[in-house]
Amino acid sequence: MMKALLNDEAGFVVSAELVLIATLLVIGLIVGLSEVQHAVVAELNDVADAIGNLNQSYYYTGFSKEKTFGGGGGGGGGIAAYTRGSAWADTTDECDDNQCDIACDLPVDEGRKRY
Repeated sequence: MMKALLNDEAGFVVSAELVLIATLLVIGLIVGLSEVQHAVVAELNDVADAIGNLNQSYYYTGFSKEKTFGGGGGGGGGIAAYTRGSAWADTTDECDDNQCDIACDLPVDEGRKRY
């Protein structure tokens, strides 16, 4: 039975080399995902800046139609339809034009703990 166990090659042999390779792969994966995260945040910041630069101001005039009574000169009149105009001017928001940069801060020492 011991001879069969020693001659068995169906299992997976964990060696120091495989542990080292797996460790390097995991560390590389973590670094790669961190870089992907930074790239995605930078692109989303660009999209936010593009949306913030859109001018959302609008202006339209009112409309009115007068109606007249009678067939001729002095029959009187009134307003048949009336709509008010409107206007709105877009102002610069707090984070427009890349004023609020989304990025990681530098590492900071924790300092002494206060109890």
